[in-house]
Amino acid sequence: MSGALLSEDERLLRSTARDFADRVLAPRAAGLDKRGEFPWDNIRGMAEIGLFGLTIDEEYGGGGGTTRQLAIVVEEIARGCGSTSVIYVAHLGLCTHFILRFGTAEQKERWVPPLARAEKIGAFALTEPMSGSDSAAMRTTVSMKDRQYVLNGSKLFTTNAAEADVFVILATGDRQRRARGVAALLVERGADGFTINPQHGKMGMRATSTAELVFEECAVPESNVVGVEGEGFRQTMDVLNSSRIGIAAQCVGLAQAAYDCAVEYAGRREAFGQRLVDFQGIQWTMADMATDIEAARGLVMRAATLRDAGLPFVTEASMAKLFASRVAVHSADRAMQVHGGAGYFAPTTAERLYRDAKVTEIYEGTSEIQRMIIARNLLDM
Repeated sequence: MSGALLSEDERLLRSTARDFADRVLAPRAAGLDKRGEFPWDNIRGMAEIGLFGLTIDEEYGGGGGTTRQLAIVVEEIARGCGSTSVIYVAHLGLCTHFILRFGTAEQKERWVPPLARAEKIGAFALTEPMSGSDSAAMRTTVSMKDRQYVLNGSKLFTTNAAEADVFVILATGDRQRRARGVAALLVERGADGFTINPQHGKMGMRATSTAELVFEECAVPESNVVGVEGEGFRQTMDVLNSSRIGIAAQCVGLAQAAYDCAVEYAGRREAFGQRLVDFQGIQWTMADMATDIEAARGLVMRAATLRDAGLPFVTEASMAKLFASRVAVHSADRAMQVHGGAGYFAPTTAERLYRDAKVTEIYEGTSEIQRMIIARNLLDM
């Protein structure tokens, strides 16, 4: 988006995030991906410049900020390192915001300040072996025993799990009630009956940790229930609707990185006596990529602007996520094609982006789920 369409504060924030991405994130991305190493130095650096406190109330140690500003920052982080952006969005957009929006005063005072400084890492667990898109069909149960809540079951594909200090866990107290029976609870690392099993073999986003969570008679204090029991599913959908804007911004950042690396390679690679960028076919590819990216960015900022204004934004957020994820995958594919055989091998940026982009059509609501949300809202179903 042209700087002329951003406020002065937004331009300054974009400049700060872009400088950090170019100077710190991008040079480390390939090595972190190859080693599958959690980027602690990236996280600490982002915390030092206040990015983990963005959109968090000042009374809880944050710096405030808007959804638009968050989208701008997520795009720049993703442009530098996709894995780091996943960690950031899961920590801030899912875990921290869940506690901030629905937690008790005591829960917020205890957890939000260290999360806003990235002194502690947060995770959010919803997906299960038998319930992916149909999240209301979860089988992880919560029951009351001896004046404590007890969790039994498992979760899959939990981002940040290996490093997290606190987890937002969704569980059902009554499977027959489906969505109306779900509760949200805070579970601390090291709780009795709580096991974290790392999952390996991801196609992309390899510098993030992903794990299975297993609960076997895991006792949770009553004070760790977030909000009203039975409201967990509604709370989750509310948080996911907002976080979806961040994921869409992440997609734009990945797409922009793919475009940038394609332009750079086409400008120096020669074939048939001229640079690739001098061929009209390549020029048209670049034109289409740039147009799609700008359209995706516009959808993201529209959804963010609506949310900041307190207006309905759920349909627009799903549109942004649906379109931007498609653009990320297509842009990575085109960047790979421009690179030819050279791009098919690691550690090229094109190869890494090709692997990283695909998951954006899957997590935080598949593209099919986004289409369902959009259709239901448009057709008033």
